[in-house]
Amino acid sequence: MTITSRHLTAAAALTLAATLTSTGAATAAPAHRPAPRVTVLSTSYVFPLQFAVAHGGQVYVADGPSVFRLGRARPVATASGHLGATGVEVERQGPFAVAYTSGDPQVGRSYLTVKPARGRPVTADLHAFEATHNPDTVNAYGVKNPSPCVKAGLESGPQAPPAAYTGQVDSNPYAVADAGSGWYVADAGGNDIVKVDKHGKVSLVAVLPPQPAVITPELATALSAPACVVGVTYAFEPVPTDVERGPDGMLYVSTLPGGAEGPASGTRGSVYRVNPRNGTAERIATGFAGATNVAVDDHGTVYVAEFFGGRISVVRDGRPCPLLDLPGVSAVEWQDGHLYAATVAPMDAQGVPHGKGSIVRIDL
Repeated sequence: MTITSRHLTAAAALTLAATLTSTGAATAAPAHRPAPRVTVLSTSYVFPLQFAVAHGGQVYVADGPSVFRLGRARPVATASGHLGATGVEVERQGPFAVAYTSGDPQVGRSYLTVKPARGRPVTADLHAFEATHNPDTVNAYGVKNPSPCVKAGLESGPQAPPAAYTGQVDSNPYAVADAGSGWYVADAGGNDIVKVDKHGKVSLVAVLPPQPAVITPELATALSAPACVVGVTYAFEPVPTDVERGPDGMLYVSTLPGGAEGPASGTRGSVYRVNPRNGTAERIATGFAGATNVAVDDHGTVYVAEFFGGRISVVRDGRPCPLLDLPGVSAVEWQDGHLYAATVAPMDAQGVPHGKGSIVRIDL
């Protein structure tokens, strides 16, 4: 996979990477560890990129424009106007929140809708907040002081990334977490975490930092770039793909950084611990092959869905420790002592899905 735009959004990365996945049964972790038991709960969905599990095990799945409750054919929520449902979360008291975004970033529509157990839904305009504040304008992306050769080499392609730029207006809300007094949203386009209160007011929690990577000869070749770009450090956008609140009150955020991810540039997915009170972000692990989702159990153990690696890993000493092979895994959740996961259907080169995705429960 090569860089095709100033940053690769989570949704675009998953769509492209889906052509590389294949179906198959989950395989267990190494023999020295008791094998997790995997139970398939549903194969009714094609591309379940996000899902949520309520207390008691009830599952809500975002698939295309709609959110479904597992076991029911009729959706509980559906977007209008060519929007897609992305993040979904359920509160203990019953209300659930859904993030919607347009499949075309030029359209500029994204919002969070909260459906309370009683009363009317509350909607927060996330794109309007991004357009007004553009929080990641504080980040410098690209190459610091690029030479004329580097600038020309990086920007030569029709969809090449700028050689240097600051955060631009872009909103792609991709995951939602219960904040107790509202909702946290990971915005993959805005490169930040925001909070929506019960009245629909949006506020900034944290901006994720740029993700620097050295351009290798292999990556330069993939970019059709001249030799002068080899060895140059390019600061990519972080692209947060999930946010979860841990038992310590901190937020745990997975990032799928912009640009290529694979043999040419390495595995660059990371997990950050974010303090919701002051917005500080500390990277606690890196080296994940497509960190598209994160879960935190009651003891603080962090689980990561590695989409490109086709596995779920645990954070150990700042690195991924493989737990379970699960081809096509897109999301993970922890609830009531169980780990849950979603897998997406593989897609061909034309983007046509073949088969179905799944929702599974994993007993460790």
